[in-house]
Amino acid sequence: MIRNAALGSAATLITGTLAASLLLAPQASASQTLPSGFGRDNPIAEAIGTQIAAARAARTGIDWKDCPPDWGFAAPIQCGYVKVPLDYSKPFGKTIDIAVDRAVSTGTKEERQGALLYNPGGPGASGMRFPRRITTKSPLWVNTAKAYDFVGFDPRGVGHSAPISCIDPQEYVKAPKADPVPDSKADKAAQRKLAEEYADGCKERSGEMLPFMTTPNIARDLDVIRAALGEKKLNFIGVSYGTYIAGVYATLFPTQVRRMIADSVVDPSRDNIWYEANLGQDVAFQMRWNDWQDWVAKNDASFHLGTTRAAVEAKWLALRAKAKANPLGGIVGPAELIGFFQSAPYYDSSWVPVAQTWAAYEAGDEQALIDAIAPDMSDTAGNASAENGNAVYTAVECADAKWPTSWSKWDRDNTRLHAQYPFMTWANAWMNLPCATWKSKQHHAIEVGVGPGRGLPPVLIVQAERDAATPYKGGVSLNQRLAGSRLITEKSAGSHGVTNLVNPCINTRVDTYLLTGKVDAQNVTCDPHATPVAPAPVAAKLLAPAPAADQQAIDELPAVR
Repeated sequence: MIRNAALGSAATLITGTLAASLLLAPQASASQTLPSGFGRDNPIAEAIGTQIAAARAARTGIDWKDCPPDWGFAAPIQCGYVKVPLDYSKPFGKTIDIAVDRAVSTGTKEERQGALLYNPGGPGASGMRFPRRITTKSPLWVNTAKAYDFVGFDPRGVGHSAPISCIDPQEYVKAPKADPVPDSKADKAAQRKLAEEYADGCKERSGEMLPFMTTPNIARDLDVIRAALGEKKLNFIGVSYGTYIAGVYATLFPTQVRRMIADSVVDPSRDNIWYEANLGQDVAFQMRWNDWQDWVAKNDASFHLGTTRAAVEAKWLALRAKAKANPLGGIVGPAELIGFFQSAPYYDSSWVPVAQTWAAYEAGDEQALIDAIAPDMSDTAGNASAENGNAVYTAVECADAKWPTSWSKWDRDNTRLHAQYPFMTWANAWMNLPCATWKSKQHHAIEVGVGPGRGLPPVLIVQAERDAATPYKGGVSLNQRLAGSRLITEKSAGSHGVTNLVNPCINTRVDTYLLTGKVDAQNVTCDPHATPVAPAPVAAKLLAPAPAADQQAIDELPAVR
């Protein structure tokens, strides 16, 4: 039924003896290769290569040290590196270093259950802030922290792990950019030109890495990290895109999973990765944008932005039109506005601060909105990180699967969607269009799925019903594909990244699962977490933007694009 699942079983039977024999050579040279016929894109060769790399990492371990000062992680968090093959079909060839960090468990020796790894999404996001949930004593994680070391990592290509780049970072963040919504064929032609130039830049600046920037390789890296940590089996939380890593890992290494949580799930269907996934986002973002506008209208006494969704939308379109005609402060146009306002459909924690900042603008404080949105050209490190994240996002999605190359298909699909779902459709299209002219190998998406009897323990899946970035059907799909998994649905909710929100119905089940491995006998539906509370009503002229402290800490949010 599942092509890769069947192949995975065969690969496991074949690889044991061969991998063991290859490991007998203690000083394998870079020129060594696997037997004839075990070439690139051969899943058996890559399975053997992963076993070799994992065994090597288990012997080497991780040299934990204080983190470099410029990494921003103070003691007691420690940092280190794990070596992995660039190409798993050539495990004795070129290697890259994967950056990892950890905070050790707070419990007794008897309470400790091992290491818990984490990926917040993207593709292109760093998980290195995860250990801070221990050091900052994050209330939702105090019980889990007694049992596990919290381990974060930069996936390949990200941050401190052989970072890739596609364009000069200062150029990447420069504003204003063109309005994503095209007015003419000329506008579309200009965006197509930018997308092709971006694809060319990726090839020019990072060409060696591009063929290997795939989710299966990130899953293999995860297994090598597991081995380097001395863990026989993996404990892992994946949020957003991290759920796709989870699904691919479970497919490739079902018997090496101990505990696994998939939170806010990408639909792993081969037909969905990645072109259709982005079209699905456009529909879901409009739904959640409408939810937020309804809430803003309900709280008009606080924000003075309109008493109906239609009135709030009209004010949004007026702001957008004004910024298009004359960018606010010379730097904030429609593209920059979307970048700021889209956080409201992403995260409930952004509902109040986005509405307050917008309301302050409408009341006459124009600078507050500009300051919240405009790029900081002096923050070269932050700009480099932003560019790197986008480069990895593009590289992984373009490499994971085949993309349509026909512009007429892109134009037809996005024109149709924009008519009903205008908030994000064209912005999303241009972001992904480099994949249509990608200058490196595009693979076939893996068939995610693990049937009964293949040794996969129960996987816990958590999904909000109205999630914009990862629509609800993703949780249902993964639940159907992983035998024995359990789905928790947060009904009538839509914030992205459910496990880090206060909802006892979910929080207690997450704790129970991580601490005992137990799941409910069947799928569960939970009531939504609390709706954000608007500030007390004030006169429009007294409105002020939300202080930065009101924004949820960045390490508490999953990363999605």
